[in-house]
Amino acid sequence: MIEFLKRHLPRILVFVLLIGPVAAQEDVADFGRQDATRTLLIRSTTDIAALAPLLKAYVAAHPAVGVRYEQWGSIALDSLSASACAGAENPADLVISSAVDLQTRLVNDGCAQPFSSSLTERLPETRNWRNELFGLTYEPAVIIYNRQLLEPDDVPRSRFDLIDALRPENAVLAGRVATYDIEESGLGYLFAFVDSEQANTFGRLMEAFGRSGAVATCCSAEIIDAVSQGIYLVGYNVLGSYALSRAETDPNIGVLAPADYTLVLSRGAYIPAWARNADLAKQFIDFTLAPEGVAALKETRLIIDFLGDDADLPLPGGAAANLRLIRLSPRLLVGLDQHKRQIFLKLWRENLEAR
Repeated sequence: MIEFLKRHLPRILVFVLLIGPVAAQEDVADFGRQDATRTLLIRSTTDIAALAPLLKAYVAAHPAVGVRYEQWGSIALDSLSASACAGAENPADLVISSAVDLQTRLVNDGCAQPFSSSLTERLPETRNWRNELFGLTYEPAVIIYNRQLLEPDDVPRSRFDLIDALRPENAVLAGRVATYDIEESGLGYLFAFVDSEQANTFGRLMEAFGRSGAVATCCSAEIIDAVSQGIYLVGYNVLGSYALSRAETDPNIGVLAPADYTLVLSRGAYIPAWARNADLAKQFIDFTLAPEGVAALKETRLIIDFLGDDADLPLPGGAAANLRLIRLSPRLLVGLDQHKRQIFLKLWRENLEAR
């Protein structure tokens, strides 16, 4: 701890001065038997309902262990995790987040401890960084639309289609397209920044958003609700796991993988350096990567199948090459450079209205 403070004290002091009190958690739930002798503390951005099948399967397989699950927004979770890393807050035993760029920064700052097992070693290098950050899920960024209010020919099936649809002054989609507010959503920022690196359509898409009055708003659930209600007709870069789960019961929601390319996220998990129950966290990671855990993640679409007759979300033409996995690597730190971030946020503010 002393060596850590010597290396990181200036950063810690700046961090404390800038963020002030850490925001409150969004929700909390307990899983397992009341007489469980140990408790695994997980802090995560994943909705409780989405991860509940996995958590229930885990405690059923390990009845002596209970799980305390705290749900946080991605930016609040990052702040709390950094504070815990600095010794100002109690650490979780396991941290899981969709904002894998923020996760990468924490791991790079020495906030994680290594773990290796036969199951983690089977992960491709795109989902295992330094045996400290592990990608547990496989989820696309999708386009959603209101199936009742949009004619099939008006549904944008790629970024090119969306740009073209927003070009006319009297466009059907004018003022009716929503995406994440990247200043409020860590996941939204990640998707937008990776988008900007993927293709030359990003600048034109931002211009089209600005010209047509597209809206930046909070989070997946809010965007999906608003599209279902017809407040917006299209949601762009929405997390596919939540969208597909909603589409199963909501006939208003249509979901498609963009035909030009589809970003794929693997939620990052790491064990904090000073986790009190690191052995349980390791056990949980292995359980998640084992067949029973994978089956539980598939149940709530946290792992998506893109190919085959029974695909959760078919790709246009079955083109697997269009999948662009956001790999866990130091490359994710580029978008967090303060100078680049400010330029990127300025471009965003100039083109999107936040609500």
